[in-house]
Amino acid sequence: MTNASTPVEPVEVRAPRGAETTEIHWSDGTVTVLSNELMRGYCPCAGCQGHSSTIAYRHGGNPEIDSISEVGNYALCFRWGDGHDSGIYTWDYLRRLGQHAEQLGRDGVMRR
Repeated sequence: MTNASTPVEPVEVRAPRGAETTEIHWSDGTVTVLSNELMRGYCPCAGCQGHSSTIAYRHGGNPEIDSISEVGNYALCFRWGDGHDSGIYTWDYLRRLGQHAEQLGRDGVMRR
């Protein structure tokens, strides 16, 4: 169990080549499993989401992960199968996206 003032941090990321999901293991023992299609559709970049504060699922784009790079110690950047790589997925964003997907289910979160 973590202290309320101790931030939850990722301890491991698993995204095997060719897999359809990415697993993030957190310091509090939680495991977030996100479909790559979901992450691609919720790309947080301004090109995908525009400049509003509303984040929505955008259909399209190739959800195959070509590569993953760390952005400082706070985020990941995915290079998708269509070459898109401008989204910066903060750890907090990935955690919240996983919680959102758990609450609404795959179909529910892709309709939003």
